[in-house]
Amino acid sequence: MRHRTLLLAAVTLVLGLPAYAAAQQPADTTKDHHEIRRDRRDLRHDRRDIRQDRQQRRQDVKSGDSAAVRRDTRDLRGDRRDVRGDRRDKRSDRRDIRHDRRDVRRDRKDSTSRKP
Repeated sequence: MRHRTLLLAAVTLVLGLPAYAAAQQPADTTKDHHEIRRDRRDLRHDRRDIRQDRQQRRQDVKSGDSAAVRRDTRDLRGDRRDVRGDRRDKRSDRRDIRHDRRDVRRDRKDSTSRKP
């Protein structure tokens, strides 16, 4: 009875911990990859908005409509702010992925190394 309990504990320890660590981590990195993809898409849309606002402002300057120029300048500022925020989000998501990968490597190393 005692040997069976020890054997069961050893099997659980050997098989359970690495499987638990491996099962837990990939979901985190997958979610971060999706967030990066979403941030990349947002950046593309914001850059397109900036191009359109610049074109609109040029047309308003040519037509002499100063109120529209001010409005377009304000829109440009907001779009640039959005681009900065999206870049910041993308950078932090990349950092999260690096940390998650590092943690996975450390977990694998810790679970496979034997301690005296």
